[in-house]
Amino acid sequence: MDFGFSEEQELLRAEVRKFLDQNCPLEEVRKLAETPAGFSRHLWERMAELGWVGLTLPDEHGGVGLGWVDLAVVLEETGRTLFPSPLVATVLAATAIDRAGDAAQRARWLPALACGTSIGTVALLEGSDDPDPAGIALAGSSEGSGFALHGEKLFVTDAQNADLFVVAFRAPQGPCLGVIERGAPGVAALPHELMDPTRRAGRLVLDGARIPREALLGSPGAALATTQRLCDCGATAVVAEAVGAAEAALALSVDYAKTRIQFGQPIGRFQGVKHPLAEMVVEVESLRSLLYYAAWLLDRDAPEAPLAVSRAKAFAAECFPRIGIDCIQLHGAIGYTWEYDAQLYLKRAKWTRPAFGDAAYHHERIARLGGL
Repeated sequence: MDFGFSEEQELLRAEVRKFLDQNCPLEEVRKLAETPAGFSRHLWERMAELGWVGLTLPDEHGGVGLGWVDLAVVLEETGRTLFPSPLVATVLAATAIDRAGDAAQRARWLPALACGTSIGTVALLEGSDDPDPAGIALAGSSEGSGFALHGEKLFVTDAQNADLFVVAFRAPQGPCLGVIERGAPGVAALPHELMDPTRRAGRLVLDGARIPREALLGSPGAALATTQRLCDCGATAVVAEAVGAAEAALALSVDYAKTRIQFGQPIGRFQGVKHPLAEMVVEVESLRSLLYYAAWLLDRDAPEAPLAVSRAKAFAAECFPRIGIDCIQLHGAIGYTWEYDAQLYLKRAKWTRPAFGDAAYHHERIARLGGL
């Protein structure tokens, strides 16, 4: 493994950071968070033009043909500014179609996802909130050569903005993945209210929604590996954003410690402030190392990838909320107020903790994958 970034990856990072600094600083993020959609269509189109949406998709379908390490570079920067967009949701939907779909399905859906004219998402979770395929309870009843779905999927990221849903359900043959488009009969997306105002999620209600054979990804019952892969990719994406957000919270705390005067000197000179800041640095750098190793293994479809992903997500679920809390505490009482940005990073940390499995889930998975 090369422990350094390539020149192209460093240029990509610089390009993303410059774009976000110029077009969507935190002041703009706050404005977008108050809109019904929660993101800017104009900025979404520009991101797609720059190739970020189709970064991991093959070039024959309008993508760039890069990997998860490159995507992690982009997501680290979007996390740094808490940039609101359906990027992660769309990438996951495209990943499912690219890995499990046939040539006709890839040609039908991937170009629109890669160029941003279509927004996708994955509907995996239900009432159990279990990211494993074993948590899929939604049953598909046979209807001709396809299936009909009656039930609901919960915590669907960007559900109200999505044009296309990749839905996990269970057939007699086993786990399945199917594509349902917005506006299809029996499909309704209802919003959830979240703690993090920069995120959008919803409930997908399926009242007899049909998945014909041509919309089924793979053969019936053959979606186990793809569903597990989607959970690993989702966890990696969430960790990538957490790295950027945690580093931004650290920078915010450092800047405040340099300028807040108490007893005639900056509070950053006091050990009670220095030590938490030093611990935050160690945790951010440790999390970054875990992230990029997991992304590197995902790019290679390595057998060790699930274990590396769980290590990264377990640590993110523990350390990012700690960093968010320390950021608030180092700002004192003003850190809780809406006018200061510290509370936004704590809310993102609280959202990140359970996304694609909390620390307890991933610690148990680490033990299981390690043979314990």
